[in-house]
Amino acid sequence: MAVVVIGGHSRNVGKTSVVAGLIGALPQYNWTAFKITQYGHGICSRDGTSCHCATDDHSWAITEEKDRAGDSDTSRFLAAGAANAWWVRTEQGRLAEAMPAIRGRLAESENVILESNSILKFVRPDLYLTVLDPATADFKRSAQEFLDLADAVILHGPRDDNDVLWSGISLKPVAGRPVFRIQPPEYVTAEVVNFVRGRLPEIRNHRGH
Repeated sequence: MAVVVIGGHSRNVGKTSVVAGLIGALPQYNWTAFKITQYGHGICSRDGTSCHCATDDHSWAITEEKDRAGDSDTSRFLAAGAANAWWVRTEQGRLAEAMPAIRGRLAESENVILESNSILKFVRPDLYLTVLDPATADFKRSAQEFLDLADAVILHGPRDDNDVLWSGISLKPVAGRPVFRIQPPEYVTAEVVNFVRGRLPEIRNHRGH
């Protein structure tokens, strides 16, 4: 089973677009896709709304996406060609509690692509790509924590170095790693697809693809 993880340093840097792009470009893998969202205090993992419920009751939730025509990120995964799509929500720091359910669904999948940084605490993927946008100042702690595990960087650009808005962030952990520059709305270039294809296990006896 191939396992790919797509992370990024902040919201709205294109992680979902990269996942959807790879699903569409590599349909032979019959992907099961996961989006993992971690909410802050006071947000319910069941539906993402403000909540003052008992923490232990609503610390995580997982739902399967069925709508291929919806506006959600998981709908985009299905529209791109994913065989299945799951949305996992947990409270910050409590992803471990959802892992038994996640592992159960991983075991039922042919190949898996996950949108998350924190999943790297529990899963060792065949490939981890991180999406970075120098024009977005926020840099998640989880993205910093796992930056050294990135096999390659998908970097928004080209931009002048003076446009980098990160503060106190070093990219030394990915020095020497392949860097693929993108210009939205194109998030997955032919070079990215070829790199991913070359790093994944060969597909054998795949049904119908």
